[in-house]
Amino acid sequence: MAAHLSYGRVNLNVLREAVRRELREFLDKCAGSKAIVWDEYLTGPFGLIAQYSLLKEHEVEKMFTLKGNRLPAADVKNIIFFVRPRLELMNIIAENVLSEDRRGPTRDFHILFVPRRSLLCEQRLKDLGVLGSFIHREEYSLDLIPFDGDLLSMESEGAFKECYLEGDQTSLYHAAKGLMTLQALYGTIPQIFGKGECARQVANMMIRMKREFTGSQNSIFPVFDNLLLLDRNVDLLTPLATQLTYEGLIDEIYGIQNSYVKLPPEKFAPKKQGDGGKDLPTEAKKLQLNSAEELYAEIRDKNFNAVGSVLSKKAKIISAAFEERHNAKTVGEIKQFVSQLPHMQAARGSLANHTSIAELIKDVTTSEDFFDKLTVEQEFMSGIDTDKVNNYIEDCIAQKHSLIKVLRLVCLQSVCNSGLKQKVLDYYKREILQTYGYEHILTLHNLEKAGLLKPQTGGRNNYPTIRKTLRLWMDDVNEQNPTDISYVYSGYAPLSVRLAQLLSRPGWRSIEEVLRILPGPHFEERQPLPTGLQKKRQPGENRVTLIFFLGGVTFAEIAALRFLSQLEDGGTEYVIATTKLMNGTSWIEALMEKPF
Repeated sequence: MAAHLSYGRVNLNVLREAVRRELREFLDKCAGSKAIVWDEYLTGPFGLIAQYSLLKEHEVEKMFTLKGNRLPAADVKNIIFFVRPRLELMNIIAENVLSEDRRGPTRDFHILFVPRRSLLCEQRLKDLGVLGSFIHREEYSLDLIPFDGDLLSMESEGAFKECYLEGDQTSLYHAAKGLMTLQALYGTIPQIFGKGECARQVANMMIRMKREFTGSQNSIFPVFDNLLLLDRNVDLLTPLATQLTYEGLIDEIYGIQNSYVKLPPEKFAPKKQGDGGKDLPTEAKKLQLNSAEELYAEIRDKNFNAVGSVLSKKAKIISAAFEERHNAKTVGEIKQFVSQLPHMQAARGSLANHTSIAELIKDVTTSEDFFDKLTVEQEFMSGIDTDKVNNYIEDCIAQKHSLIKVLRLVCLQSVCNSGLKQKVLDYYKREILQTYGYEHILTLHNLEKAGLLKPQTGGRNNYPTIRKTLRLWMDDVNEQNPTDISYVYSGYAPLSVRLAQLLSRPGWRSIEEVLRILPGPHFEERQPLPTGLQKKRQPGENRVTLIFFLGGVTFAEIAALRFLSQLEDGGTEYVIATTKLMNGTSWIEALMEKPF
C-alpha cells in the first residue's frame, strides 16, 4: 500500500490496487520467464503504480528500453512490449522482432498497448509482416494515475495540442474512460458542472458510456458529490505566470517528472573536514517529492517567502530532540530515545534536503533578472501597460534570452489584453523571427491557433472586466498566513481556481456575465442515483468535488485548491485530476514545432 494515497477523504489506493491487479493478470497470462521492453515515456508513470518488486514476483527477469535493431540477449521465454499506440514505435518493434535470431530458442512475443489498442498500429505491424508473431495483443487502460492523496494525472503530454490545435479528441475519450473507471470504483457522481468546449464533449461521452452500460446498476455509495470539468483554454493566463509556491518553483526551475526531481549535486555533497571540496559528485541528485514525506507535505504549497521560517523552526525542534539524549538517565528513557531515532534521523535528512533545495531556489529568486521578469508579469496581470510594446521584453529579445521565456511573456501580455494590437503583435513577431530564426514561424502560428498570441478582435479588451468581477488581482497579499488563493502568485488569483471557488459558493449564477465572455459553453448535468444511494450530508460535513483540468494543470493551481480544501468554513474538499501536470515552459515547449 502507498500510505500517502489514502490520507484524504477519497482513498486513491483503491484505484492503484485496481490497476495493479489488471497488470498482474496480464503478466500471468504469459506463462514462464519474461523480459519487458519499455516505451521509455511509460517508465515514469508505471513507476508510480508498480515497482520492480511486483514485476519480479511475476517472473519478469529483464527490462529493456525500446530501441531499433536487435533486442539485447536475454534467456527468457516471453518478450512483452509495453508501448503507447504510436505508429513510429511500431516500426521499431517490427525491427526488433524481425532481427530476432531464428537459430536461437524460440521466444513468445506479446504487446500491451497503453492506454488503448489501436487498429492503425496493428495494421502497421501487419504491413511490416510481424502482426502474427504476437500471441497476446491487449490494452492496459492506465488512464488516471494516482500521484498523491488528492491528485490524479493521465500524463498525456500531447493532450492540449491534440485538442486545441489538431482537433483530435483521443485524449478526451481517455479522460471520459478514466472518469467511468473512477465511478465504477467510487460510485456515480451525482452532479457534473463544466466550462468549455472539451468539457462539454467529455460530459457527453460519459453520459453516452453510462447509457451503454445500463444493465449494470452501480450500487456503490457515491464518494464524490460533484465533478467540475474545466477546459485549459478557459484560463490561458495562469500557466504563463511564474508560480511562486515552493513546489511550483521547484517545477519552474528544475522540472518535476512523475513526482521526481533531478537537482545539481554540489549542494547535497556531505561536507568533510579538510577535504577542500575535491570530490564533488557529478551525478544529479534525484529526489521523490510527495506527501509521504512529512516536511514536504507541510511546505510544498506555501509561498516560497514563507518556507524559510518553517525550515528554521523545524531545525530548532530537531536539534532539541537530539539534545534530549543527554537527559535520558534510566534504561527506559534511553530505550524510548533509541526507538525514536529512525524517525528523527529521517526528519533530519529531510530537513537537510529541503534546506539545500531552498538555497538553490533562493539563488534564482534573488537574482535581478527574476525580479525584473516578475515585475513585468505582475504589471500585466494587474492591467498596467498591456497594450504597448514592453521594454523588458524588447531587451530580452535583444540579449537573446531563452526563446521560451520570451514567448511566455509575450503570450501573457496578449492574454491580459484580450489579444494585442496588430502593430504591436507584428513588431513582436518580426523581432522574434529575426533574432531566433524564421523556422519559429510555425511555433508562432501554433500559439495563435491556441489563442495564446493573437490580434485583438473587436477592438475591446475584456480582461479588466474578468479581473474585477472574479477578483483576480489582490493588492494586499499575506504570503506568510494567507487568507486568499492569490498567495500562490503573490497577488494573482488563478482564474480556474476562482471559478471552482465561486461554483461551490455562491454558485455560477452570480458570474453569468463573465462566463459568457470566457470561451466555450458552461453547463450542468445531473446523474440520477438509485434509491438508497442519495447522500444525507451530516452537519459540518464538507462536499467532495473532483475537478478535472482538460489540457493540463500547474502546481500553483493545485496548491490553491488545497488551500480552499483546508479552509475552516470552505464547505468543499477538492480532488484534482488532469490530462498532464505542467508549467508554462513545458506547455509552450509542447506547442513548439521542432525545426527539421
